[in-house]
Amino acid sequence: MKAVVKTLATPLVSGAFVISAVTGLLLFFDFEIGLVEPAHKWLSWLLLSGILLHLVLHWKQFTGYLSSKPATAVIGTGVLVALLSVYPGFGEKENEGGKEQLGKLSAYALSSSSLETLALVMKNSPENLVAELGKTGIIVKDPASTIQEIAKQNGKNDKELLVALLGNADGTGKAEGDRD
Repeated sequence: MKAVVKTLATPLVSGAFVISAVTGLLLFFDFEIGLVEPAHKWLSWLLLSGILLHLVLHWKQFTGYLSSKPATAVIGTGVLVALLSVYPGFGEKENEGGKEQLGKLSAYALSSSSLETLALVMKNSPENLVAELGKTGIIVKDPASTIQEIAKQNGKNDKELLVALLGNADGTGKAEGDRD
């Protein structure tokens, strides 16, 4: 059995590395066709399992590397980069820990607010918002209800309601057709 495992460890790592490298490069260049993203995410487990198997089979040789300062520096740098990569303060995109997070927090704040409060935010009246929702088939029993409660009562998602309300705003907070 051990001989079979030894003959499979390196080919498993090699094949999984090819998958991970190719799909990773495609993702890097935003070329996400077909199953590139799910293959990269899920088949990375093959790479991890192959590496762990390879480490177990070659543990004595691996620990021998740790006596070498250059090898220890390379392994230590890899561990440091891995730890820093999950730190939220670092990120190359604006939406990492920034705008996207702010958007999610804002949407949560709005959906947990009453329709009356949302009307104030939108510089509109609760009656107009009730009418706007009524046009889309959503019934509001009480404007003091939260967006989440109204959504639940109508079998909808609270984000759908926010889109229905905010999507009709013209940038001034007034719904289409609204006049002062």
